[in-house]
Amino acid sequence: MGISLELTARMAELARLALSERELADLAEQLSTIVEYMDKLKDADTSGVEPMISAALGGASAPRGDVPIRSLSMDRALANAPDAGDGFFRVPPVIE
Repeated sequence: MGISLELTARMAELARLALSERELADLAEQLSTIVEYMDKLKDADTSGVEPMISAALGGASAPRGDVPIRSLSMDRALANAPDAGDGFFRVPPVIE
């Protein structure tokens, strides 16, 4: 399936890209190549492959366990605040 110049121009417009006619033609060709490659991937036999939750999970990049840790008390968190009261940071109003 090829990507038409009209579709490429519409995508460029939605992305707010100002492209010349030559750039549009190049982009349409590149997008068509990507779509053709994705179509080829659909034909790959994946019957013996277990689905992955995420490629990033496992090894050193595995997320840490959800374990509570000590954090700052409210008094310590507000200790250096220029203006604090009732357990909150006070800031000047920004709506006039």
